[in-house]
Amino acid sequence: MTQKIRILIADDHTLFRSGIAALLEDEQDMVVVGEAEDGREAVRLAGQLKPNVVLMDIAMPLLNGLEATRQIKREHPEINVLILTMYDHEEYFRETLEVGASGYIIKRAAATELVSAIRAVYNGEAVLSPAITRLLLEDYLSRDVHREEDDPNALSSREREVLQLIAEGKTSREIAEILHLSVKTVQSHRTSLMQKLDLHDRGDLIKYAIQKKIIEL
Repeated sequence: MTQKIRILIADDHTLFRSGIAALLEDEQDMVVVGEAEDGREAVRLAGQLKPNVVLMDIAMPLLNGLEATRQIKREHPEINVLILTMYDHEEYFRETLEVGASGYIIKRAAATELVSAIRAVYNGEAVLSPAITRLLLEDYLSRDVHREEDDPNALSSREREVLQLIAEGKTSREIAEILHLSVKTVQSHRTSLMQKLDLHDRGDLIKYAIQKKIIEL
């Protein structure tokens, strides 16, 4: 019997997850092994369930989909991540490539396009929705590609986590509980964030997080 493609669905909308799960369960070569409602749960379940493919939304609470993808690919490079989102903005494309995702599909795509994309990334191919391929190529040709890691002032993965949680309104104590850190360590990360970004208060951090698509309004 052919091995089925094990899929983890990460999206904060329950009805959407259920709909995608129902769609994929009709495919004989696919099985949904789990669902996550936020990015942090997606990272945890990816390590626990070892899916072949993660369908990842971008805008999710606690940890956005791009950062979740970065962590999954760092810890489990064999897992393929397919971004499934409503956003077709150019800035997301570059981030998608940088964090290691294998594909980018718009939610309005046809069911057959999604199913084909899952099979493609499972087989090691890169996939982009036809609707965004042209924009991505134009963007690539018009910009110099610089990886975030080449920037000496780039934020660490932990700092990006703290930034999102601060922007979502979490207190230092709440962040410490979520990340299993001490309050003092969280405050240290917050200070480092402000120094690196040359920001001066929480309001500035929130504006920066919105501009960089770390959180959504």
